[in-house]
Amino acid sequence: MSVVSTHDASLIDMIRKNATLAVVTGVVMLVCGALAIGSPLAAGLSVTIFVGAMLAVGGIAQCFLAFRAGAFGKGVMIFVVGLLTAVVGLYLASQPVAGLASITLFLAAYFIVTGIFEAVGAFQVRPASGWGWMVLNAVVTLLLGLMIWRQFPLSEAWAVGILFGIKLMFSGWTLIFIGRSVKNATRDTPA
Repeated sequence: MSVVSTHDASLIDMIRKNATLAVVTGVVMLVCGALAIGSPLAAGLSVTIFVGAMLAVGGIAQCFLAFRAGAFGKGVMIFVVGLLTAVVGLYLASQPVAGLASITLFLAAYFIVTGIFEAVGAFQVRPASGWGWMVLNAVVTLLLGLMIWRQFPLSEAWAVGILFGIKLMFSGWTLIFIGRSVKNATRDTPA
């Protein structure tokens, strides 16, 4: 019986320690999100360089896999896709301003198309509970896409960075709330 209670106590301690880490991580994400919103062009360029670097690494790895698997037979398409991915990644990383423009246009198109499909989906489930919220979400998504599209090329200076900053801030708040909830729950749990 004492072994179980010792195990439970160490588990509670582990949860408390990770809860603090979650709160600290959340605060760091909040600060990074605020910095991204405060300097959206720098954040957008940083995101573009990072995405480019990850695509380049992934494409090179895919090319390596294609060579190891004997790509110049049935697997030639693996090599071609890997090469294309690496080239696009290197372009984004080496030309972040042009890459940011491309990402901004893609983002605008994504929001417009998503908003239209979300609106269609909302009207298909009408009169189910919550369909109005689905319509509101669709309208906001569509308007955001149209706003980014109409303000292009000016929107490339703010869209990606601000949206990335907002995402970081929401993720930060989520971690803070989860960490605090876990801390409070473990504090109330008898050891």
